[in-house]
Amino acid sequence: MAALASLLATAACGPSPGPVDTPSAEGWHDFSGSWSAAGSRHIIPLGENRHASLFDLTGTLLLAGPSRPGVGFRAESLSLNDSATGMVGRAVWTDENGDQVFSELRGQGTATRNRITGTFLGGTGRYEGATGGYEFSWQYVLESEDGTVQGRATGLTGRIRVSHTPTEPDARNGAR
Repeated sequence: MAALASLLATAACGPSPGPVDTPSAEGWHDFSGSWSAAGSRHIIPLGENRHASLFDLTGTLLLAGPSRPGVGFRAESLSLNDSATGMVGRAVWTDENGDQVFSELRGQGTATRNRITGTFLGGTGRYEGATGGYEFSWQYVLESEDGTVQGRATGLTGRIRVSHTPTEPDARNGAR
C-alpha cells in the first residue's frame, strides 16, 4: 500500500502533460488563439489618397482548443499593403522544437475591412505537408512616426491538417 501511495505522489508531482493535440477523425486540428507582434513599417505614397506599406513583424502566437497543433509559436511575417488593393504576405510559425509551418496571407488591408486569411503552405518536421487555413483581424496598438509598430490579432481561428508521418526517430527527443 505504501508503494502505491508513493507512486501516486510521485506522479502527482511530476511534470504537467503536454499540449492536447488530438486531431478530429478526419485529421484536422481546430484552434483559436492570440497573436501579438512588433516590428517596422515603411510607407511610400502612391498619389493622392493611396499609399503602400511594407511590414516586418515578429511576435508570439498562442493557440487554444482541444485539438490545437501546439501551444506556442514564434511568429514572423512580411507583408505588403496597398491601400487601394489590399494586402499580401507570408508568415512562418516556429514551435518550441524548431519545427515550422508556412503560410500565405491575404487581406483587404483597410481600417474598415481588415479581415486577413492565411493559407498553410506546408512546413518542416511535424508540420511537413500542412494544409488548411486561419483568419483574423489586425489591430494596431502602437504606431510611431519612426515606423515602429505593435499590434495584435483579434478573432484568430483556424484549422490545420498535417499529412506528414515521421519515418525516422526524432533524435531531439532522445529516440534511437
